[in-house]
Amino acid sequence: MSPLNTPSHAETLRQPFDLLVVGGGVNGCGIARDAAGRGARVLLVEKDDLAGHTSSASTKLIHGGLRYLEHYAFRLVREALIERERLLAIAPHIIWPMRFVLPHSKLVRPAWMLRAGLFLYDHLCPNMTLPKTRRLNLRRNPVGAPLKDSFALGFAYSDGWVQDSRLVVLNAMDAAARGATVLTHTRLVSATRGPQTWEAVLTDTETGETRTVTARAIVNAAGPWVAELLADRLHVPSRSAVRLIKGSHIVVPRLFDGQQAYILQNPDKRIAFVIPYETTFTLIGTTDVPYEQDPDHVEITAEETRYLCDSVNRYFDRQVSPDDVVWSYAGVRPLYDDHSGDASAVTRDYVLDLDTEAAPILSVFGGKITTFRKLAEHALEKLQPHVAALAGKPGWTDTQPLPGGAFARDEFKALVRRLQDQAPHLDTYTAWRLVRNYGTRAFAIATPDAQDMGERFGATLTAREVDYLLEHEWARSVEDVLWRRSRLGLSMPDEAVARLRSHIAGRLAGSSPAQPVSTRQGWDASSFRLEKKNRKSFATWLRRFPARFRDQMIANPFASRADRQEAAPHDVKRQANESLQDKKTARTAHNSL
Repeated sequence: MSPLNTPSHAETLRQPFDLLVVGGGVNGCGIARDAAGRGARVLLVEKDDLAGHTSSASTKLIHGGLRYLEHYAFRLVREALIERERLLAIAPHIIWPMRFVLPHSKLVRPAWMLRAGLFLYDHLCPNMTLPKTRRLNLRRNPVGAPLKDSFALGFAYSDGWVQDSRLVVLNAMDAAARGATVLTHTRLVSATRGPQTWEAVLTDTETGETRTVTARAIVNAAGPWVAELLADRLHVPSRSAVRLIKGSHIVVPRLFDGQQAYILQNPDKRIAFVIPYETTFTLIGTTDVPYEQDPDHVEITAEETRYLCDSVNRYFDRQVSPDDVVWSYAGVRPLYDDHSGDASAVTRDYVLDLDTEAAPILSVFGGKITTFRKLAEHALEKLQPHVAALAGKPGWTDTQPLPGGAFARDEFKALVRRLQDQAPHLDTYTAWRLVRNYGTRAFAIATPDAQDMGERFGATLTAREVDYLLEHEWARSVEDVLWRRSRLGLSMPDEAVARLRSHIAGRLAGSSPAQPVSTRQGWDASSFRLEKKNRKSFATWLRRFPARFRDQMIANPFASRADRQEAAPHDVKRQANESLQDKKTARTAHNSL
């Protein structure tokens, strides 16, 4: 049965909503959360999975945007830096501080300009809690070891890292906990505008079943489809326009040891980030390419891959090529069209277009993941005079933690130890991963008895964790679990993926205890095939290593190289010993930042 017509949802959908939010990305889910917390009746619909498009294809940064200072976007940078501090506090499990190393290149920007920009960056944010900028001698400081000898001067500054798609899901979870109705795989087909309300037709994208709902206002947070929704389905003229810019990323085996990231200046004055990723990989991105094709099908091009490899090769001793890429992804940023001629110069600020000619509709143009919470506040401020349920209700999301985030940043390691005390069978990495993904909710997943965790699929994923995602986080396909609720798809052997697919299909088909209405039958085979196309087989990558070493990688792909020494041949043992020395150097480098 379609969730549109299940008894519980059928009754809920019969009652008028205060807000109908269209779009399950970070802006839509942030607005739904804020509005539900103020007492409004909220319905959020998403035609695919939560964070199914732009919001899961970011560079994974919570940052002010250092390069935006060059375009005099001081208001945006200040707001983003303030939001960085707030998000670090309310979601310490999925957002954490990171130090960035900026090597100076004489061919791009002078050193005084970098230092001046970084000074502003440190001081635009009042009450900054992160370490401030430091000047580095890259020939003496260990963080310069991976770089070419020609780079002598650098700077280290602070920003934040985020699990982007989990940020979206946690906002949706909190919205639902506060009374919102969240429907994934549900498309708004059309809507009729009256003087006071909207009558909207919703369709289940798999079954084709439809239902009409009533809402006092619509929030158009459809991302790349914001203009199409207005023009083709709502028939509302817009004073604003959207500009689609594609950003692509590649993932390669780990290029360097240490927790620091690098920000590289390219000859075209664009920048590229090189970031430690999922323990054993390095993330490289992003590109800025105008995009005019279907936002549903976005892929990196060979030219973009080469561009990103070249960005790294200008700075790093260790060279990378397209053959080293183990995974890639691309997304379309729906930026507000400010008519800038350069794609990288298009504003990352947002514009909220409110039309109150009849029943109100607010459309979101632009924005960046860091400012989603403030964007939501501004959106509801605009809607307050027109939606009675919001009148007089102040904002509240600046201090309230997201699900699982009710702990202080410096308590993270203690939380991992507590989880291991509850579930002694968890190794340190698995406990760390669970707390990093779920925060305090990891205690609802990990059981004292290892047998109760159920089937083990590999890469530390168990049936109990999968069932949690199906029941509480709207996951319903292999792709949802491996590529959005986590990034375990990077390290999951194909055989394990097949078993996981079977497990999910069985759960959703009702061969186990019933799931809530937010999970449904079926899995997105076409999307999974696309992921398969965009990444190399894990098994193919493993063939680079000796057989016994591969066995250890499959058993625990996140174990340190030192942990694998006993099972590794002599040449791999030598590499592991060298890596241990590198890690000691990396710890020294981290302390020196």
